Amino acid sequence: MTQPSKALLQVMWNRLLALVEEQGQILIRAAFSPIVRECGDISAGIFDIEGRMLAQAVTGTPGHVNTMAEAVQHLRARFSMQEMRPGDIYMTNDPWLASGHLNDFLLMMPVFHKGYVVGFTSCTSHLVDLGGQGMGPEGSDVYDEGLLIPPCKLVERGEVNALLMEMVKANSREPIANEGDIYALIACCEAGAKRLVELMRDYALDDLHVLAEHIIETSRHGTLEAIAKVPEGVYRHSLTVDGYDRPLTLQGTLTITEDRMHLDFAGTSGLSPKGINVPLNYATAYSVFALRCIIGSDIPNNAGSLEPFAVTGPENCILNAQRPAPVAMRHTLGQMTPDLVFGCLHQALPDHVPAEGASTMYDLPLRHTADAVSSGGTEFAIELVHNGGTGARPNLDGLSATAYPSGVFGSQVEMTEAAAPVTVWRRELRPDSGGAGRYRGGLGQSIELSSAIDEPFLVFLSVERINTPAQGRAGGLAGAPGRIRVSGRAKDIPGKCALRVNPGERLFFDTPGGGGFGDPKARNPQALAEDVAAGLVSPEAASSVYGGGA
Repeated sequence: MTQPSKALLQVMWNRLLALVEEQGQILIRAAFSPIVRECGDISAGIFDIEGRMLAQAVTGTPGHVNTMAEAVQHLRARFSMQEMRPGDIYMTNDPWLASGHLNDFLLMMPVFHKGYVVGFTSCTSHLVDLGGQGMGPEGSDVYDEGLLIPPCKLVERGEVNALLMEMVKANSREPIANEGDIYALIACCEAGAKRLVELMRDYALDDLHVLAEHIIETSRHGTLEAIAKVPEGVYRHSLTVDGYDRPLTLQGTLTITEDRMHLDFAGTSGLSPKGINVPLNYATAYSVFALRCIIGSDIPNNAGSLEPFAVTGPENCILNAQRPAPVAMRHTLGQMTPDLVFGCLHQALPDHVPAEGASTMYDLPLRHTADAVSSGGTEFAIELVHNGGTGARPNLDGLSATAYPSGVFGSQVEMTEAAAPVTVWRRELRPDSGGAGRYRGGLGQSIELSSAIDEPFLVFLSVERINTPAQGRAGGLAGAPGRIRVSGRAKDIPGKCALRVNPGERLFFDTPGGGGFGDPKARNPQALAEDVAAGLVSPEAASSVYGGGA
């Protein structure tokens, strides 16, 4: 065809964005695991022949999307395109190549048009259980944490590798769900490939070169324009986080030049002996996501808009864990990096950056106990997701019980009770948990659950903000910390441990609130009165902390 106009290139770009969203929805609808089907813990994308990401589904998490952008480059380099055939699909769950821990499967499929590879489709989703010690922080190395699959061919010319599928099922407490999730991932890749070929036929494209260059250069140029508006300089910030058995320091140095942003983790604490360590690919994914939330947030996420950002860190600091460190709960600290980034950016753009939030997902991986199953009890494994409050913004309140930065929707009560033998007795917002300020931090939640049958179950806890609450900004106060209790036990439960909940006991799980922004005494009286009327702020706090409002 003749050189397409810019208008036509934009039409094709828009269709590509619609294509990947359809791709993501197919994965969600076909998945078996509740964390995928109900919570949207996925990514889906289209890549050019060089392995550069051209489009990603809006549904998905930064930890899956931005790691996928790099993982396709790894897989493309590993396998020769001359050996690829129509119907082939490659995969890995290697944490340092894919998405940071073993439970995420990443697939890549070459797309053929007129007999040649013209691009790739890829996707990622979370599988509930891959054996080992499972989704918890207790492993001493990655080999404790489950089945590691190196880059390999999952599907060859349309035929699934039956031996590999049997190995995955044999190493899982949820073999049927795993099999279903893998087929959902395959369907996602195949749908993306089919739709991409349809697009190329409709517009008489022999390849994607012109469209890819338009997407990448347009996005890169827009991102550089956005970076140029930020004051140049070197900005430093540190966070103290709970850690596993001792507080840890996350240190960031953000260097901003006219055309680049570079974040370095030098000064960050070293590795933990437990599985809260973070591979650099995952820490990079969330750090760059935070930068892009402020810098050029209206520009689509692709190889062009990602290129001006770089993240580095000393080897075996806790945000750049090297093999074979345990990394099962890498999201616990990896999802704290946006608050680290915002602490740096606030110095350059004080009117654009929110206060700290709960940040980390309040994950509840649950499963049966071995003694219960050996006595004829119910075998199950499920991962529930709950969220705390986000930090208040410079001109708006924070959002309550909202998944930021992960984007993973909270688990539904009905889904939880249908998928596992537990009863959810209560799930409600926590009054006064949002940090006070001119703009209030978002509220956390209070959840209460127990076994629905006369059997114990295990909980694998790895959450933050128990001892180090989200801090306010510009005079705003800190949000309430999280809290975990079991009925009848005198002491609170630490944020990171393997916990057994016995029949008759109830688990009380409080997620943190976000920090406030600005002087609480300056809060709008009408907004404060509405908070009190809705039960979000107690009358006592309205009087003593807010002073009744301005």
